[in-house]
This record gives sequence, structure tokens and C-alpha cells, in this order.
Amino acid sequence: MTSLVVQTSFLGDMVLTTPCLHELASRGPVDVVATPAAAALLVNNPDVRRVIVYDKRGADRGLRGFRRVARAMRESRAEIAYLAQGSLRSAALAMAAGIPSRVGFSTSSGRALYTRAIPYRRDLHHAARLLQLADPARVPDVARLRPRLYPGEPERAAVAALLDAAGVTAGETLVALAPGSVWATKRWPEYPALAHALQDAARIVVIGSRADVALASAIADAAGPRTVNATGALSLLASAELIGRCRVLVTNDSAPQHLASAMGTPTLTIFGPTVPEFGFGPLAPHSIVVQRDGLPCRPCDPHGPPACPLKHWNCMRELAPGDVAARVRHLLEVTSP
Repeated sequence: MTSLVVQTSFLGDMVLTTPCLHELASRGPVDVVATPAAAALLVNNPDVRRVIVYDKRGADRGLRGFRRVARAMRESRAEIAYLAQGSLRSAALAMAAGIPSRVGFSTSSGRALYTRAIPYRRDLHHAARLLQLADPARVPDVARLRPRLYPGEPERAAVAALLDAAGVTAGETLVALAPGSVWATKRWPEYPALAHALQDAARIVVIGSRADVALASAIADAAGPRTVNATGALSLLASAELIGRCRVLVTNDSAPQHLASAMGTPTLTIFGPTVPEFGFGPLAPHSIVVQRDGLPCRPCDPHGPPACPLKHWNCMRELAPGDVAARVRHLLEVTSP
């Protein structure tokens, strides 16, 4: 049976969809509809036959793009579509492509066009929820939830070149910091202080997009010239490869923690306006969560608002870098070779 998965949400959502893709691949060919950025995460993935790129905010915006993607979906000859992204537009695409069975969550805005609606389990990790689209009869165990990414030789070579240029030697302890986030209130402001506190324990590696260059510069100023600045220098898969070479990743509630889950890198995730109970916490072994418990205003938003609604931002400001550094040192101890 040929399956088609529509996942045009955030990058982390695509990473968390890969266990579902693996399950579906055991039944037959799997094609995926993805945004241009997320499509890059599926390179080398043996569970995916074909990626249909849907640039819904760019080249494929409007009716013409909708029709183009629907035609490409029809060419898959899929018997069933899994609407991992639950918008009405995604469901309409599957319907316009003539896919007879359409499966999605019962809470999705496109549910009226589904032939089968799966309960959205708010008590599960999102990777488990997505896997239940393919296997709704059972709650998956943790081993089935680990995401799957496949950096190849180009990614390994890019990371090796970056580390060589920075003078990193074999066996050095690397701790990755990912200070960025699309959502402003998710960005913990104390990464420079954390880097300064950890500079005697590990070589600091900063990971992020070009938008995070200023944050990386502040971290490098605090941690010194040995800081490895990878912001804007690597593809998503190469960033995953670099995270996989680090002993620990410290990140906000954002995509890098899901890259680390796929690479098995212990992760310390900092949660502010959001909470892990939303289902987007780290999945790598030994991972931990740091958050300000006891604030009645948390969570304040499913994603993280542009600014604190109460103007104090205590969910982030009250997380002390010394406490976070102590937890990172603990992770380094328990994961020592």
C-alpha cells in the first residue's frame, strides 16, 4: 500500500514525524509533502520514496501552486493520506489529489474532509501522537518514538571542515548551545553567562541559523576565542551531524532539541512560556528539562508569544545560569565515556 504524508508545519514537527514514516514504510512506499526547509531533513531517509516540496508561502502560494502540488500528489497513486499537518488546506489537497482515504486528528481544522479521525491525545508526546496516525490501536513505547535523521558524507565533511578550522582536536569535550527560536519569549537570555560558566568544562559550540549570529557573538565574547561558531554555516542535516558529535546540547523549546533526539545527544531543554506537557520535550537518553515551576501564568501560549503578556518574563529571567551550568556538568559526568 502506498502512503502519502502531508507535514508542512514547523521543522521540529517534521523531525517528530519520522517515526510515523518508518512505521508506514514497513507497509509500502511512502511519499511526503514538505516545505522547502523541512524537505532537507528527509535527505537520505530510507523510509521515504519521494518528497513533494510545497512552498506554500512562496512559489506555490495561491491556487496555481495548490493545483501543482495536488497534481504531484495524484502522481503518487497513494491509497491513503496521513494529514500530520491538520489544516483545511492540507485536507483539501489530499481530496483534490483523489486520495480515497484521508486520516488526521479529530481536533484538526480539516477534519470534515477526513475519512477517519484519530483522537488527539494531549497526554502523549507529539511523536507518539503522530505515530498513532499510522497505528492508533496502541500507545507506542519510547523506543519507537526516537526520530530518525540520516546525515551523509557531505554533512560529515562540512562538520569536519568546520571543526578543523576552529582547531578542535579529537577527543575534546564539546557542549552545544542553541540560543535561538522563532518565538522571542522562548529565547533564554543567559546563554552568554552559561557559556562563561562552562568554558573550563568543555569547548562551546554555538548552533543556529543566520538569524542567531548576534546571539552567537555574545556567547563567544563570554566564552572566549575557543568558541566554535556554527551559526548560519551548516545545513539542517549538517547541524544534526554536529549536534551528534557533542556530549550535551543546551537549547530552548525549539527545533535543535528534536535534532538532538534523532542523534541521541543528551539534551537540556529550557522551557519558559511553554511546558513539556504540550508534548514537545527531548527524547534522547539522559535528557532533562529546566523550567520555572510554580508560576501561575505558565503556560501562557502554545508556541510562545512575541512578548510576555504580563511584561515580567519571569519564566525565563528567574532561571539562573549557575543552576543550568550545574545540570550540564552533571550530564557530562553521567555520560562520560
